[in-house]
Amino acid sequence: MSSLGQNLKANNPTESKEDEILDSTLRPRKWDEYIGQEKIKKNIRIIIEAAKKRKEAPEHILLYGNSGLGKTSLAYLIGREIGADVRISAGPSIEKPGDLAALLTNLSERDILFIDECHRLNKVCEEILYPAMEDYKLHLVLGKGPMARTMDLDLPRFTIIGATTHLGMLSAPLRNRFGAIFQLDFYKVEEIMKIIFRSARILNIKIEEEAAELIARSSRLTPRVANRLLKRVRDFAQVEGREVITKEIVQKTFDFLEIDEIGLEQGDRKIIETIITKFNGGPVGLKTLAAATSEEESTILDIYEPYLLQIGFIERTIKGRCATPLAYKHLGFKIKSSQKKLLS
Repeated sequence: MSSLGQNLKANNPTESKEDEILDSTLRPRKWDEYIGQEKIKKNIRIIIEAAKKRKEAPEHILLYGNSGLGKTSLAYLIGREIGADVRISAGPSIEKPGDLAALLTNLSERDILFIDECHRLNKVCEEILYPAMEDYKLHLVLGKGPMARTMDLDLPRFTIIGATTHLGMLSAPLRNRFGAIFQLDFYKVEEIMKIIFRSARILNIKIEEEAAELIARSSRLTPRVANRLLKRVRDFAQVEGREVITKEIVQKTFDFLEIDEIGLEQGDRKIIETIITKFNGGPVGLKTLAAATSEEESTILDIYEPYLLQIGFIERTIKGRCATPLAYKHLGFKIKSSQKKLLS
């Protein structure tokens, strides 16, 4: 593989250790550095200020929305605002009640426990979490059978911030124990451009406005993707010996990575083309579509579908997914007469 190919290989969803460190560096550290989601920021700051006046921990907060929209960054900002430590965990990693008990008993007063993918918590751990969130009590069952006994432990006043990409998969009892629930939306192009300029300053990169706009329009309206693309463009510019990122450099990078002007990548196009060519534009069920594209159902649901729905390239119906006229036009397909009535 060429040096250029090696440098740009990191476009793979599995990011390198360097990328992880850079992602941490690019996280906003102050409220005015967190761009976008204005209404949510205002509401959260009111919650924090009210809690400070009462000298209490802020109430539990649930954040939901697609990956990469800033849920973890918000948790860190809340922690900084109240001067608390933020402990990070994820629903799938909390496998046993003992795992959850270890997390909760290691919290200090007003600490924050951030649980990502909280919809994937198992039911046993959820039931332990209910009294912990409501009464700050940890009920542990010691032993089994007739010899089993219950031990109650007092917990410090802490805040749980839950994050999920699937609000509907969260059980009602758990969802109802969050005092505030906020949905993070996709960003505007102008907001993504501001994020790109900020990240470029942190990474010590010079970038022209037209180049930043092209990256923003191809970012799937998601900050994490925008930063990923910026890093890949930076790699390309360095290999080319360029000190300033121009629109031309961005376009060359996107051509190499097979990313088009609205951010569609090879996987996105494969999904749409499969619906159009193999299933006459749809409708097609999720399982069938996953089998036809050799993709996992969860990958289609979490990675591809949210953006394709957002830009109006697919529709979800009772019978399955359909490609829209916008998708046909973008990919250069003609709508067959048999499909015109269905798509009208």
